[in-house]
Amino acid sequence: MKSPRGPVADAPASNVDWDNVTPAPPVNVDWENVTHAPAVARPRIASLVPSLTELLFALDLGEHVIARTGFCVHPRDAVKGVPKVGGTKDPDLARLRVLAPTHLIVNVDENRRDVVDAAREFIPHIIVTHPMTPDDNIRLFRLIGAIFDRLATAERLVAAYVEAATELETRATEWPRERVLYLIWRKPWMTVARDTYVSAALARAGWDTVPANAIKRYPEIAEEDATWRDAERILVSSEPYAFRARDALEIGRRRRRPAHLIDGEWTSWYGPRAIAAMRSLAQFRAALMTQQTP
Repeated sequence: MKSPRGPVADAPASNVDWDNVTPAPPVNVDWENVTHAPAVARPRIASLVPSLTELLFALDLGEHVIARTGFCVHPRDAVKGVPKVGGTKDPDLARLRVLAPTHLIVNVDENRRDVVDAAREFIPHIIVTHPMTPDDNIRLFRLIGAIFDRLATAERLVAAYVEAATELETRATEWPRERVLYLIWRKPWMTVARDTYVSAALARAGWDTVPANAIKRYPEIAEEDATWRDAERILVSSEPYAFRARDALEIGRRRRRPAHLIDGEWTSWYGPRAIAAMRSLAQFRAALMTQQTP
């Protein structure tokens, strides 16, 4: 399990072997360890990852985006003219073949392996991503920037992200760490393990997700599970299940814990949205701490 940056309540002071530090991969190597050559002058890019569709537009590559999923809704006005090819799990491969992309951007968590393997038969370049912590956005920005000749723009995004993430981490040192149960689904109840991007983003704000140890990355929580009692606070996410504020109130009353609705884009969207997310998490946590002040 990768440890999120910053102190974690039950983590050792350091688990880094400073004599055997693995160097960062070259900027043009993706998460499948594939080295990508610079794209041709007029690439045709399809994205099956909502947050990475937004990244393509942030890198001024919008004119080259020729396909997206129905969940790729940002930037709202710009994506309206991009053809949809279904969902992240079940895209229309026949439609995708007709659109003839030169590059396809996918994600290990968002997309099914069998779908990606099928797409390899007719798409020359598949770019595999798998950011596990907010700081992986740095590698992500540079990867896409390097492949599509947008490194200068990517570095501006890197600088903006580092500033926002550092600000959040600095503010988090002022607050006590809390154990939180982060709900992403109901019927059954589901949460996140600590080796997920979501958990790492919350840890940046001083929140350590429970359960501390989970076999699955998105475990189910039974009604009488000890995790409910272990949590000092409950956060219900606006996505993928569309929890509402009234759900947080109901859950809080039932579990006798403070419970709050949180915007799921703050914790689960990487790409350019992660920059604003770092600041939003800081403001959200600060507001909750103010409410607790006698």
